[in-house]
Amino acid sequence: MIRYRAVVLLVLVESVATARLPAQRTIPPAQWAAFTHTFDAYTDSDRVVGASVAVLRDGRVIAHHEHGFADRVLGKPITERTIFHYGSITKTLTAIAIMQLRDRGLLSLDDPVTRYVPELRRVHDAYGSVDSVTLRMLMSHAGGFRNGTWPYSEGKPWQPFEPTEWSQLVAMMPYQELLFKPGSRFSYSNPGYIYLARVVEYLTGDPWETYVQKNILSPLDLTKSYFGVSPYYLAADRSHNYYARRDSATGRDAVIDNGADFDPGITIPNGGWNAPLTDIAKYLAFLTNAAQGDTALLARYAMVLPRRDLLEMWQPQYSTGSRGPSDGGLDEKIGLSFFIVQRGTTTFIGHTGEQAGFASFIYLNPATADAVVVVFNTLKEGGSGSARSSFQVIRDRALDLIR
Repeated sequence: MIRYRAVVLLVLVESVATARLPAQRTIPPAQWAAFTHTFDAYTDSDRVVGASVAVLRDGRVIAHHEHGFADRVLGKPITERTIFHYGSITKTLTAIAIMQLRDRGLLSLDDPVTRYVPELRRVHDAYGSVDSVTLRMLMSHAGGFRNGTWPYSEGKPWQPFEPTEWSQLVAMMPYQELLFKPGSRFSYSNPGYIYLARVVEYLTGDPWETYVQKNILSPLDLTKSYFGVSPYYLAADRSHNYYARRDSATGRDAVIDNGADFDPGITIPNGGWNAPLTDIAKYLAFLTNAAQGDTALLARYAMVLPRRDLLEMWQPQYSTGSRGPSDGGLDEKIGLSFFIVQRGTTTFIGHTGEQAGFASFIYLNPATADAVVVVFNTLKEGGSGSARSSFQVIRDRALDLIR
């Protein structure tokens, strides 16, 4: 499971029941026709079964495009209702929860994580004491913890997709070590966000999913968002996910259907969010403060998290060392969960997501409130970071739409 990042904006849905993207109300980007041609061509070349993209301006969808199938066997097309899995974009919810608790006076970002998760003292730290790892470091992936949740990856069919219980992670702690001096550099860590979720649970008494539902999803009216297995009433809209693999003997690509649902286990706080684009759009309208003059909605945004806090989360903390695609135009840094991408004179804020066969990204341009989201239901073997994959090429082109 790798990291990832994504951004959508939407205005009004026709109704919560139909969960449709609104009709276009403004002119699509000038490059839209060329972009959708590239989008279809590159997803097809990577054997992506289904994909979707939306471009937004000031909280309004100005263009969207769906391509391929949510279920290839049944011939079920991707539609505006299709529910995707957003992987590591979930981390932004966990980080917002931490910021909420900071604002309520329950914690400081510079608190040691061991104050709330004492089990972490079992991890070997050759650089001193694990007590030096702060919540701020975990939010910016600088705590020194490993990337993957499991310390092995045989991939045998009987093994769980991810650890399913906190006790399993605790049992592994004495056999793990910090990889570098905490706070000295960036290194992406999925377990770090599980530890942040434990802080939320310790301070509130709520399971992470319950806290996020009550304090983020419900206030923002994200009525079709959920974690884990799809509820019955939404199951029909859930997309399958697929792997595209190259057969080393024949040189041919094979597409493997992983089904619709899988159990993210203990990793839900760092990668468990499922939703249609309508819900992601409402969330990203909040991130861009795009209430279109609705003062009541602006007040709700501020209740979830004041704008100053989001701006704080978008301040660079560390360089990721990534220069981006081969055109050499991207320079990336990490803030507090969000990634800051500099391309020429334009700054983008966003996140990517990748889990099972789903891959996605969201980016917004804070100077203009333009945003773009792309979601695939198929992952090419080698991951979204493989050279010139459709994910990488389309990300290049998508950023051009919101410059």
